[in-house]
Amino acid sequence: MRKERKIINTNIRLNLCDEQDRQAWEYLQTMDREKYKSYTRAVVVALNDYFSREYRNEADPYLETREKEDAFLERVETAVRDGVKESAPMAIAKNLMEMLVPFVKESVGEINLPDRTLTMEKTDGEIAEDNLDWEKEADMDAALDFADSF
Repeated sequence: MRKERKIINTNIRLNLCDEQDRQAWEYLQTMDREKYKSYTRAVVVALNDYFSREYRNEADPYLETREKEDAFLERVETAVRDGVKESAPMAIAKNLMEMLVPFVKESVGEINLPDRTLTMEKTDGEIAEDNLDWEKEADMDAALDFADSF
């Protein structure tokens, strides 16, 4: 069964001295022939895309701005997510090191960490410092939970 066709023939004139016309001609010459089998297919897709966007923008003038904002937010979320993925192993290593400190203190007299020196003597100040470490760890866990929610 043959598909019914109603064909309208029209001409497109391109002035190669006009920058936009020349650019359109170059696009037609370099288009993907697998995707667009003819100039007609490429022109139909281009016209439909252009005018559907024009009419949407007329109906909703802030559409393009929201689309740009959404794209920007997506890039920010991706950057934050990647940053957390890169920094999480270091935070885990630091937390592990802090958890191992009491066990290591039993076998070694003094431990040098990047931000402080611990000795085997257990004083009231050191107990307070251990409590602060657990508070920092809880804060870090809350921050990582928040970052994972993205």
